[in-house]
Amino acid sequence: MSTPQTTTETTDVRLAELTTLRIGGPADHLIEVTTEADLVDAIREADAASQPVLLLSGGSNVVIGDEGFRGTVIKIATRGIRVDADACSGAMIHVQAGEDWDAVVQRAIAEEWVGLESMSGIPGLTGSTPVQNVGAYGHEVAETIASVRVWDRVDNAVRTIFAANCGFSYRNSRFKADPARYAVLEVAFQLRLGNLSAPIGYAELARVLDVEPGSRAPMTDVREAVLGLRRSKGMVLDEADHDTWSAGSFFTNPLLDTTAEVPAGAPQWPQPDGRVKTSAAWLIEHAGIAKGFAIGNAAVSSKHTLALTNRGNATSKELLALAAHVRNQVHQAFGIVLVNEPVLINCSL
Repeated sequence: MSTPQTTTETTDVRLAELTTLRIGGPADHLIEVTTEADLVDAIREADAASQPVLLLSGGSNVVIGDEGFRGTVIKIATRGIRVDADACSGAMIHVQAGEDWDAVVQRAIAEEWVGLESMSGIPGLTGSTPVQNVGAYGHEVAETIASVRVWDRVDNAVRTIFAANCGFSYRNSRFKADPARYAVLEVAFQLRLGNLSAPIGYAELARVLDVEPGSRAPMTDVREAVLGLRRSKGMVLDEADHDTWSAGSFFTNPLLDTTAEVPAGAPQWPQPDGRVKTSAAWLIEHAGIAKGFAIGNAAVSSKHTLALTNRGNATSKELLALAAHVRNQVHQAFGIVLVNEPVLINCSL
C-alpha cells in the first residue's frame, strides 16, 4: 500500500492566487505541507540552507508585493482536531494550524462549545488566529485560547506557550511581534459547554439580535446575525463581489492615551489599561474619504471604509498608494496615525 503524499512542491507560483486580496507576484519555490512533522521539517531545511522563508496560512491578512517573494513559501495545510470534553471542565479542543477557521467555529456551535460564535465568517486558518489575536463583535480569541504549540526557530524545538505568556493585546501577540521566530503548529481552546453564546458586548450585534448588551443569545442566532453584518460590510468572501477582495479591515482602531485625544463626535471605548479606543472607520469617513474612492484598480470598499479592495487587476503599488492616501488624510485631519492590520510582505507603506 502506498504512503499518502503529505508534501507538494512547485516553482514560480503566482502568490496572488493564494491571497484574499488576489495581489502578489511570484515565489521561487512553494512547499505545501499537510502534516505537522512535514511543516517542521520544511522550516528546518529552509533555515539550515539560509533561505528566506514565508509561512503562508489562509492568505487573508497579507499584502504581498508585486515582485513576489524571493525564497521558499511554505503553505500550511495541516489538518486535525482533537477534543477532550466533560460536563465539569467544558471542552478543550486542540486544532491544527491548517484547519479552516470558520469551519472550526461552525463545529463549535454544532457541538455546543461556547465562545467562538461572534467570530463567524472570518476568513483564514486557525494557526493565524493567535498571531493576530483575531477578534470581532466584542470578542477575541485570547479569551478562549489555553495554549499555542509552536516550532521555535531559535531554540530549534517544539514549545507549548500558555495563554498568559502569549503577549496578547489588541490585534497583537508575541508571535506577531517576533514573526521570524515562531511557527504556530496547533492552538488549544478552552470552551464552556452550552447553547447560549458568550455575553453580547457589541452594541450593533445586540441591536440586530434584539437583546440587551451583556446578555446571551442562542449561538446559532448569533452566528447568523454576525454573518449578516459581515456580508453587509463586504467581509464574507464572495468570488463575484469585488468588495470582498480585501484583507478585511486594513487599519486597526487607534488606541489613544486619553479621551482628550479622541476627536469630537468620534466613538470611544475605554480600555482596561486606561487608554481609549476610537473608530478607524469614523476617522476615515470624517477625513473626507468616500466609499468607492479609488487609485487605479484599488478602491475603498463601497460597503465599508475600513476595507481596501482589489477591483480586479490591482497591484500592490496601487493598493499601498491608496492606503497611504487614507492614512495621510486621517493624520492631516485629526493628528492620528492609522496602523495597518495586514502583514506587508516585500512591500512597505
